[in-house]
Amino acid sequence: MTACTLPTDVWLTRHQVESTVTNDMAPWLRLILAVLATWRVTHLLASEDGPADVIVRFRALLGQSFAGKLMDCFYCLSLWIAAPTALFVTRQLLNWLLVWLAVSGAACLLERIGREPIVMERVSQPSERVVNHVLRSETSGTAEQFDFVNNADSAANNI
Repeated sequence: MTACTLPTDVWLTRHQVESTVTNDMAPWLRLILAVLATWRVTHLLASEDGPADVIVRFRALLGQSFAGKLMDCFYCLSLWIAAPTALFVTRQLLNWLLVWLAVSGAACLLERIGREPIVMERVSQPSERVVNHVLRSETSGTAEQFDFVNNADSAANNI
């Protein structure tokens, strides 16, 4: 037996313990962990510089390629990150498809909640005394056109 290998029975025991721990976890807890992990990794890749600017350099290296554009969009990237994390919740194909979309959608909702709120301000109405020379009202435009037509008709009658 070398120092780098473990006996088979030790590996099986460790593997059995790890699978027992994950199988005993409640499905809703698995879903929550998958959502949080998806949000964290997606946010790191799409919005942060990373430790020692590793992520920024990686995004710059990808440039305008498909993967580079994918790194710029949180919503697009969350779909790709959620795919493997959904396997943590379920391994059945139809369930996995629904969990995949649910995990991505929940990560997107977390991203929206975490943003600063958008403040909408009411636009003040201009007073009647303010004359806007750029815009004309429809009534004044049609009145001018009507006067022009009447003046042209009267000039034609005078000839």
